[in-house]
Amino acid sequence: MAASQLASDPSLRRYDDVRQLIGSPRSPTPLVRLNRVCASGEAFLKLEWFNPFGSIKDRTALYLLRGLEERGLLDGKELVEPTSGNTGIALAALAAIRGLRITVTVPDAIPEEKKVLLAMLGATVIGTPDDLCPIDHPRDGAIALAHSIAESPANAGAYVMPNQYANPDNVRAHYETTGPEIWNQTEGRVRTFVAGYGTCGTITGVGRFLKERNPDIRVIAVEPQPGHRLPGLKNLRESRPPEILDRSVIDEVVRVDDDPAYDMTTRLFREEGLIVGPSTGAIVHAAALHAGTSSGVTVAISPDGGQKYGSFLADRARADNTGRI
Repeated sequence: MAASQLASDPSLRRYDDVRQLIGSPRSPTPLVRLNRVCASGEAFLKLEWFNPFGSIKDRTALYLLRGLEERGLLDGKELVEPTSGNTGIALAALAAIRGLRITVTVPDAIPEEKKVLLAMLGATVIGTPDDLCPIDHPRDGAIALAHSIAESPANAGAYVMPNQYANPDNVRAHYETTGPEIWNQTEGRVRTFVAGYGTCGTITGVGRFLKERNPDIRVIAVEPQPGHRLPGLKNLRESRPPEILDRSVIDEVVRVDDDPAYDMTTRLFREEGLIVGPSTGAIVHAAALHAGTSSGVTVAISPDGGQKYGSFLADRARADNTGRI
C-alpha cells in the first residue's frame, strides 16, 4: 500500500504551496521591538521580508493576480507591470508557479541584485530611463513604458497589466491582512503607524483598517526628498500620486533625506541586528521621531530585507572609518 500523502500542516511549518507562506492574520509576519534605535517609547518593526519572495509586495502580488483571475482577465494573457523590483519579483514568482509569462519594466537605477532575481524567475526585464515620462513626473518612465506595451494596438489582447498603482486589490491586500495582523499583534494598543509612500497600497489599506478600529490612531507617511536614492519610496512631487492613495487616512507626512535614512539603515544593522533595505531606514528614522511622544505602541513597516541592496549599501559600508566592507 502506498504511503498516504502528507497534508499541509501550518503548525509543523509544512505547506503544499509556497504561496501559503505569504503573511496573513493566521500566519502573520513578525513584530520585533526596536530596543536601541527607538530607546524612548514602545516601538516595533514589522518584518515583511519574512514573506517567501522577500518583501511586503508578496501580499500585493497575490491579491492582484487573484483579482485578475476572479474577473476572468488572466486566460491566455502575458503579464506586464512596472516595478522598482519587489512587486515584480513577487509577480514573477507567482507567475512561474502558474506557468504565466511576465514582462517587467524597471527604472535603470534599481539594484542589480533585483534585476538578477527577476531574470532568474523567468521575467523579461526592460530597463527604462527617466526621460521616457512627462517632464513634470521625471521618475515615471517604467510606468509609462508598461502602459505603452499593454495598450499598444500591435499588442491588442496579448497583455494584462495588474497596475499596482491604481488597482484597489493592492489596498485590499493590506486592509485584509497587514492591518488586522498589526491590530492583533499589538492587542489593540497600536497608536502610531508609520509606512512609506510607494504604490500607497500599504498605507491606505492599513490606515483604513486601523482607523476603523480606533480613529485616534495616527498614520504617518514617509516621503523621500526629490532626487532621492531610496529604492521603493516615491516623492509625490516628482512622481504622479498613485490613484489608490487615500490622503484622508494620513495624519502627517515626514520628509526624510537620504543621509538620515542610510544612517538609520546602518544603525539597524549594527545595533539591532536587522538586515533591512534602505526604505526601512527612512521609515524607522520617522518612527523614532514619534515613538517617544506616543502614548501607545508605534508600529513601523520594514518593506524588505537588505540582501537585495548590496550594490547600494557597499559605498556606505566603505565609508565606515575602518575603510572595509
